[in-house]
Amino acid sequence: MQTAMTEFAALFARTAQAVPADRLTAATPCAQFTVADLFAHLGGVLSDSERAAAKLPRSTEPASVDEPRAVAASAERAAAAWVRPDAMTGETEFGPNTLPASAAAAITLQEFALHGWDLARAADLPFAVGEEAATVLLGVVEQLADQARTGGVYGPAVTAPADASTFEVALALSGRDPGWTA
Repeated sequence: MQTAMTEFAALFARTAQAVPADRLTAATPCAQFTVADLFAHLGGVLSDSERAAAKLPRSTEPASVDEPRAVAASAERAAAAWVRPDAMTGETEFGPNTLPASAAAAITLQEFALHGWDLARAADLPFAVGEEAATVLLGVVEQLADQARTGGVYGPAVTAPADASTFEVALALSGRDPGWTA
């Protein structure tokens, strides 16, 4: 998980930094978010994730980071926090819940991967994922799919093409069309 976390965080950060300003109002494959909305969402989630990895108490002030470079830096800090030796042990506060730290890490990984791809698609940028990281992501998406669908975080699964990569299968299972274009 830690290698995949690092790979997806770096890929996410590169993608976030490369999104042109004129694409901030563009639609993304995640229908509830424009590019700017996605940055605002991730600015909060990734700051919370970094804090959760360190097992620090919840802040009373929500994070309001939404500038692409700041969100990219937040992703790098969150990934670095999750690869610390004790980060995935025990329980932590993440979002509104207390949950196993390994579950919070899994949620963070899928945020990097799925929303990183959303940003890449919306801005017509590459998002090349290694097979090992894609396999880890698929396992995470399979683990989270039912609960994420019930909570409205994932849409209904779509059928992946017959020749789909492991990453594309994970996208489809999360309710994303791997062939989506801006």
